[in-house]
Amino acid sequence: MKIRDAVLTLRPAQWTKNLFVAAALVFAKKFFDVPSVLRTLAAIGIFILLAGAHYFVNDLLDFEEDRVHPRKAKRPIAAGRIGRGEAVAAAAGLAALSLVLADLLSPAFFGVAAAYMVLQLAYSYRLKHVVILDIFLVASGFVLRVVAGGLVIAVPLSPWLLLCTMLLALFLAISKRRHELRLLAADASRHRPILDEYSLALLDQMIAIVTACTVIAYCLYTVSDETVRKFGTDKLIYTTPFVLYGIFRYLYLIYLRGEGGSPEDLILRDKPLMAAIVLWVATAVAIIYYS
Repeated sequence: MKIRDAVLTLRPAQWTKNLFVAAALVFAKKFFDVPSVLRTLAAIGIFILLAGAHYFVNDLLDFEEDRVHPRKAKRPIAAGRIGRGEAVAAAAGLAALSLVLADLLSPAFFGVAAAYMVLQLAYSYRLKHVVILDIFLVASGFVLRVVAGGLVIAVPLSPWLLLCTMLLALFLAISKRRHELRLLAADASRHRPILDEYSLALLDQMIAIVTACTVIAYCLYTVSDETVRKFGTDKLIYTTPFVLYGIFRYLYLIYLRGEGGSPEDLILRDKPLMAAIVLWVATAVAIIYYS
């Protein structure tokens, strides 16, 4: 197995999703606490390894389906550059290493890391073929990252933060399903059989509902009594324009540019979307820490 192919299978472009682990760091006002930052960085690294183990398993199980996808057919396992035995060994090694490191970091963090791995394996082997549940399981991976980030620095998490994370993750997961269905057309079910259970009309309705819920939940979070007491300010509402712009920009990219298949790549490639995220983070940090 070549190192380059192994790294490609680890999906470096998707490592950005592990930044959800840092959400607790920011919203618990620990952003400038060095020990907390170091523990969060370690947790992010462990989730990169955990996700990497899942990618090897997923690509191994989806070998035939990926070969009919115009982009995924180039993945090392689908293209035959990594053998099945090598993929199994890599997945087992990464899983074992990540769980050992997670236990060293924190027993509670280990529990969430183990739950994440079990959930991902269940998804890959069976649950990705259960309509609607497949989307919720993808979204739950993001929520577990946020929970893990809170546990590793021992801070309580706001239910609002978890709700907003779940809704945003659902928005991204449904958008990805829509992109796959639209891109692959008649070959969609050959690549992902569950796509037979969806239609563009259904997914569009789901996107509309989740989009509205995400915006409303975030707005309510910024002005809730809990949030105002915690941060000592009601000015977090001023971050809402960046959230709205980011969501509207993403919808534009989905419906007019035919994007959405890889949210991580899209965020890194689209400068207006990246600018909205950076400005939201900067504004939120300024309000939370300096108001």
